[in-house]
Amino acid sequence: MNVLTNSLFTPYTLKDLELKNRVVMPPMCQYSVTAKDGIPNDWHHVHYLSRAIGGTGLIIIEMTDVEPDGRITDYDLGLWSDEHVPAYKKLVDGIHAHGSKVGIQIAHAGRKAEDAAEPVAPSAIAYPDANYKQPRALTTEEVRGMVQKFADATRRAVQAGVDTIELHGAHGYLIHQFHSPVTNKRDDEYGKDLSRFGVEVIQAVRKEMPAGMPLILRISAVEYVDGGYDVDHAIELSRAYQAAGVDVIHVSSGGEGPAGTRKPGNYPGYQVPFARQIREALNIPVIAVGALDDPALAQSVIGNEDADLVAVGRGLLRDPYWAIHAAVTLRGEKPSIPEQYQRGY
Repeated sequence: MNVLTNSLFTPYTLKDLELKNRVVMPPMCQYSVTAKDGIPNDWHHVHYLSRAIGGTGLIIIEMTDVEPDGRITDYDLGLWSDEHVPAYKKLVDGIHAHGSKVGIQIAHAGRKAEDAAEPVAPSAIAYPDANYKQPRALTTEEVRGMVQKFADATRRAVQAGVDTIELHGAHGYLIHQFHSPVTNKRDDEYGKDLSRFGVEVIQAVRKEMPAGMPLILRISAVEYVDGGYDVDHAIELSRAYQAAGVDVIHVSSGGEGPAGTRKPGNYPGYQVPFARQIREALNIPVIAVGALDDPALAQSVIGNEDADLVAVGRGLLRDPYWAIHAAVTLRGEKPSIPEQYQRGY
């Protein structure tokens, strides 16, 4: 079957990363580290390897935190110790064995760390929900130390064999907290320049990455709390982050607090226009995300050049073989069905 020039199932190359298709499994926390040690276990192996068998081009391992108190909950993954590396290497090797490329999302929950005895944040402003604790503002020296923790986690991820790194600058977590005027009221250099923390993290992690490895940054294009920033602010942030070394922007929205007057969309593709705006403003590859589970809709995002890659979240939770089934539905090319399953098709 003929393949469209711009198709969900045409290969994509960025620097040394070569993807067999444009389907991305975005980071989705599993809250399944029952030992509470940050180390992936059997659940994570089955979860991620099944999506590789199912034909996903790029799998981004869920939010993985740079210190124990940086986790949303104690059941989250972490990379704060060299002792974590062998378990991640086993996971990455398994995904590679089934033809998918692997990223990992490096992060810190900041004021949204639910199980930390005392969360830390840019400013001592609590998340507006009774379930969250009052955070303590990081000192300037602690902020610099946090930058190094992101770099150290990245070094360990590279040792584990990942193909790309994603930094979590969205959904109200620590990098987002620094670049949002809603949550950053500091009077030091990290408050005077809202992009400074993110820029320093990017510069530090780039030093730990091979030159040919692309760096992804996830950003919330808009905030929904009253007084939150709009896409123009996100574009300027993304411009600073691109200059610091980001190669791809993964465009989401919200997460900084309960929605005010402005509400998030509740229809498939509602975030795609944000992705296109950032793509066109910066001339940078973008990943679109947000209720893009219908194969025809995902295909249209690529075909219309709204984005370069499409992240499918809930669809891949429901169906590990979403990519194979989408290829069959779209009739764009013969899907890469594992030999063991071919008689089912």
